[in-house]
Amino acid sequence: SNAPSYTRVFAEALVREAEEDPRVVAITAAMPSGTGLDFFGKRFPSRTFDVGIAEQHAVTFAAGLAGAGMKPVCAIYSTFLQRGYDQVVHDVAIQNLPVRFAIDRAGLVGADGPTHAGSFDIAYLANLPGFVVMAPADEAELKHMVATSIAIDDAPSAFRFPRGDGEGVDMPERGLVLPIGKGRIMREGTKVALLSLGTRLGECLKAAEDLETRGLSTTVADARFAKPLDGDLIARLAREHEVLVMVEEGAVGGFGSHVLQFLAQNGHLDRGLRVRSMVLPDSFIQHDSPSKMYDEAGLNAPHIVAQVLAALGTGEGLEARPGRA
Repeated sequence: SNAPSYTRVFAEALVREAEEDPRVVAITAAMPSGTGLDFFGKRFPSRTFDVGIAEQHAVTFAAGLAGAGMKPVCAIYSTFLQRGYDQVVHDVAIQNLPVRFAIDRAGLVGADGPTHAGSFDIAYLANLPGFVVMAPADEAELKHMVATSIAIDDAPSAFRFPRGDGEGVDMPERGLVLPIGKGRIMREGTKVALLSLGTRLGECLKAAEDLETRGLSTTVADARFAKPLDGDLIARLAREHEVLVMVEEGAVGGFGSHVLQFLAQNGHLDRGLRVRSMVLPDSFIQHDSPSKMYDEAGLNAPHIVAQVLAALGTGEGLEARPGRA
């Protein structure tokens, strides 16, 4: 593909922000090339810190920099940020310091297997008070989310993105600061609503095309934020559709769980809305190509279609794997 990698888009966007704001600094834990910070470091050697294989120190160091008025960006793989979780909670979240976490290798990563998959970051960050948690649907959105996180100066924030190449979308000249906690409608329908967080958006749009051919008018929305949730958007999707399906590249306990909590607390489940939450299966998926892994995880377009048809009671005979799709 001619599309740039997400990692490269992140690195270039961060350089752009750092050129305009001397307070932007970057931190890596012995992963400069894996996170793209080698590119940043060539441009800003004195503003790039490699702390070695010490994620806990990376997080606390970033907290100290934020407390001193810098704009630290801590670039760590989802799976390795788990090593610094205590520091994320105590040194960043409780202090409400504006550390930015650039979480690479989010979701299923392919060849490196379960040790490198980033399945749990939405679940372990979106439950922290005050955190802003974002996931771009494509590389243009990632550029906007880098700009957005740099602009958030009163709270910790994180944006998660996958390994590998982007979708090949047109790239904006520069990243725009997004309205915090607001999603976007990608296509309007009347009966079924698909609410995507992250790069499953393309599969949701494919599923919507398929559903349209079956006479099922489908809305597709991109949540952009796992926290704060876009309550207005979620309420609207719940009110105006018979079926609502959330789709994400993460384990149970993440985005879909927060949406369900919101729906329940606000009475949106009291009127017969059919809701499904599509997440990674409750298992560690062995290495394969990412597309095959997502097939095994049951998160591709045919699985989304099958979920909708099952929810409507018209799904007989479809290849919806029990408990997986």
